[in-house]
Amino acid sequence: MEIISNPTHDEIKKAANALKDGHLVAFPTETVYGLGADATNEKAVSRIYAVKGRPTDHPLIVHISSIKQLEKWAIEIPEYAIKLANKFWPGPMTLILKRSNLAKNFITGGQDNVGLRVPAHPMALELLSNFEKLGGLGIAAPSANKFGLVSPTTSTAVFEELKRNLDKRDLILDGGQSDIGIESTIIDCTDVNPVILRPGAITFELVKFCTKSDVFEYNPKLKIRASGSLEKHYSPKAQVVLDEIALPGDGLIALANFPTPKGVIRLSAPESVEDFAKDLYIAFRLGDYKEIKKIVVLQPKGSGLSVAIIDRLSKAANTSKIIKNNY
Repeated sequence: MEIISNPTHDEIKKAANALKDGHLVAFPTETVYGLGADATNEKAVSRIYAVKGRPTDHPLIVHISSIKQLEKWAIEIPEYAIKLANKFWPGPMTLILKRSNLAKNFITGGQDNVGLRVPAHPMALELLSNFEKLGGLGIAAPSANKFGLVSPTTSTAVFEELKRNLDKRDLILDGGQSDIGIESTIIDCTDVNPVILRPGAITFELVKFCTKSDVFEYNPKLKIRASGSLEKHYSPKAQVVLDEIALPGDGLIALANFPTPKGVIRLSAPESVEDFAKDLYIAFRLGDYKEIKKIVVLQPKGSGLSVAIIDRLSKAANTSKIIKNNY
């Protein structure tokens, strides 16, 4: 495969043509890097599943260029979903809606709904715009990593993880480190009230304020499958343990005001919750690069983005507990 750093407009057009021809393109978003294929091309989408080792009943998120494309993919769109889309798109939010005939089973995992998002990264938007000029209707793009492992936030991470599985006609667009660093908020909009299936940078508080309605957290009994909904996910090779005392030889991720114990390997010392999210997956990958066996993470406290970080850490550590926090 080819890695294109700081791609020109012509090189982004080349990537759009590659998608139209049925190839895969890894590209940056503000959350993490995605592995993209033409969302209407079943053969191309099947390669995403093969490259990632992803179960075929696990749905994909379709990336579109603007809210104007929403009604091509979804039907019976509630008013609160329109409010959310107008407020937070482009941005780190995925809406789950009842699917139109355009959204086939190979995208939805056989479910009657589809996940849609307008990413905020300028390179992703330019890629989508060029793809649509070629007749494309959307780009299916889960995170560009092996299923269940740590999402990539740089092109180097994509290359190191998938280089053995991508072919010479596939492309990786290098757009620098992702700004947010954890995956999008996923909101189920198929019922009377919004339900947050996966927390992210668009927080519970923001959703509630925007919709002026009751907002609920994920209930496993709803049986809606969405990205990142498994109990174990986002996991490095190292064992992840939460809020324990780090011992010599352990890796440590904690806010900068927590000192590093003697003999402990500091992997990240973020100054803020935002930096914690941005650098979390990079710190996980650094721990694996250093062949650290155990990574201790001291979790941030509070509401907002902390809820999303705690969700990812719970799954990385496979604690199998419900994250309530301040929901």
